Amino acid sequence: MEKLAIHGGKPVRSHYLPYGRQWIDDEDVKAVTDVLKSDFLTTGPMISAFEKELAAYTGAQYAVTFSNGTAALHAACFAAGIAEGDEVITTSMTFAASANCVLYVGGQPVFADIDPATYNISPGSIEKNITKRTKAIIPVDFTGQPAAYDEITALANKYGLTIIEDAAHALGAKYKGKMVGSLSDMTMFSFHPVKHATTGEGGMITTNHRQYYEKLILFRNHGITRQQEQLTENHGPWYYEMKHLGFNYRMTDIQAALGVSQLKKLPSFIGLRKKYVSMYNKAFEKVESVIIPEQSKGTDSSWHLYVIKLQTDRLRASRREVFEALQKENIGVNVHYIPVHLHPYYKQKGYNKGLCPYAEELYESMITLPLFPAMTESDVKSVIKGVNKVVSYYLR
Repeated sequence: MEKLAIHGGKPVRSHYLPYGRQWIDDEDVKAVTDVLKSDFLTTGPMISAFEKELAAYTGAQYAVTFSNGTAALHAACFAAGIAEGDEVITTSMTFAASANCVLYVGGQPVFADIDPATYNISPGSIEKNITKRTKAIIPVDFTGQPAAYDEITALANKYGLTIIEDAAHALGAKYKGKMVGSLSDMTMFSFHPVKHATTGEGGMITTNHRQYYEKLILFRNHGITRQQEQLTENHGPWYYEMKHLGFNYRMTDIQAALGVSQLKKLPSFIGLRKKYVSMYNKAFEKVESVIIPEQSKGTDSSWHLYVIKLQTDRLRASRREVFEALQKENIGVNVHYIPVHLHPYYKQKGYNKGLCPYAEELYESMITLPLFPAMTESDVKSVIKGVNKVVSYYLR
């Protein structure tokens, strides 16, 4: 049996391959430098151009840019009217921002468990956690696969709840033929460098509701408006009013220009992700001790992440040992995510282990493999070789 790199053997790769990385080309660079040479570096014409492009792409009526995805979620909670004493149900199998945004406005995150097959939030667990204080649901489209929106929307309608969709992973995904971004009351997208399209840092909320749109616009700019119809007084052309305690969450024109350029390449980016996923699925579907991601009928994932689940009872090694062995093979595996309720901050707030058993079990056995458009087929094959090498070595 081939000697593992962690034991002194030769790695399957000569150079380290990260789990994710942006793809920036000369067109992107030119888009940014054109803005740098223009009259506007921020709050200029590229902001509205980017918003219109993404709204058109997703089929939403409105889109509002923000400095990052977390700021966008914070704004969505404000627009939804979430306040002190309100509860918001979300998943624990996500990045902390999906829950933190509720705390920012004084609300209380409530963690529903996941579907053990899809790893998305479980509609059944959502309903079990609904109380008279529940104001909204924040489902997360984990890895790029849309959550079960028929069931979630039915619950929202039944109990009068707002849906704030965290689609940080799901730009370009579809649910039963409809684009993510047009399904929920508000939908958040992230443009971090590892996502489908990047603006460096950046976020966006799409919505079909005018009242949410107007609140989002105010919130990202200190709660300030210059719109004539919104003013209570008018001292002159210079006059503006602060209506709410908002934040400086504006995106720059530099970022927006990069975003517009990136959106032009989005179909090819997603196509490559799907191609590499197909290679992974074919390679791992019959590998003992590895469970590949399951896709629900009617969902079309845009594949931000590729997560395998290890059957550690069939291995002579823990998930950590497998992880460290893959890292030594120069394969930049990661883990997404540590369940939010297990972080020390949330434990101090009274959330305990055992709250979401399916999410906790998944966390103990999951590994994220590299997946991004700038990879090559050769890179994918090296990851496959490395995974097979490591799990074969540790197989009981």
